[in-house]
Amino acid sequence: MATTVHEPPKIDPRRLPDQGHSGNGGWRNLIPADGDLRVTQEYSPPPSSTAIWVVVFAVTMMFAAFSSALIVRKGSSLDWRTFPLPSVLYFNTLLLLASSVTLEVSRRRVATFMGGLKSQVESPARWLYITLFLGLLFVAGQYVAWSQLRAEGLYLATNPSSSFFYVLTATHALHVLGGLGGLIYVIRKLNKSALRRSQLVATARYWHFMGILWLYLLLLLWMKL
Repeated sequence: MATTVHEPPKIDPRRLPDQGHSGNGGWRNLIPADGDLRVTQEYSPPPSSTAIWVVVFAVTMMFAAFSSALIVRKGSSLDWRTFPLPSVLYFNTLLLLASSVTLEVSRRRVATFMGGLKSQVESPARWLYITLFLGLLFVAGQYVAWSQLRAEGLYLATNPSSSFFYVLTATHALHVLGGLGGLIYVIRKLNKSALRRSQLVATARYWHFMGILWLYLLLLLWMKL
């Protein structure tokens, strides 16, 4: 029986991708012909920007669960004890809000500095240090609030209401400490002239989120405790 051998199809070289100009094996739609990646980077978010939204979503879900547990526990509890919030919390709120303002001032100054107008900006990291200082004062103020409650005989296991107060405020303070770590990282990068704008923007978004979250928690505690 005769075997039929088929000839391979002929390929027109003119229809093949140009391997010499794409920089990615002929995939012209992924990398520009001149090899400049800046064009494609503009269409994809930086990793730091994507990561911060994931963190914000996770933190939001966690505190939403805490809030639901507080509301349900108070509604079904006969031993719920109400107590006035420590007055220092309101001062701490002003500190955190002020830190958001100083961070925005810093972000604009750093953007001007990175834009090449270095002669118009003196010490761009100064406002970052102020923000860092205000954040540390906020955490110290939270410790003062816990000390005031302990002086009144309210501990973590004293009552369900005091338990929720400590858990919510301490968890938030831990996340603020994470934001302070991000600020320190940004300051170090800026001092080394290795800071990326996306890193500063991501840190600022997280810090502003901490401020908004605290306002929500303060209102929740004021209404339910």
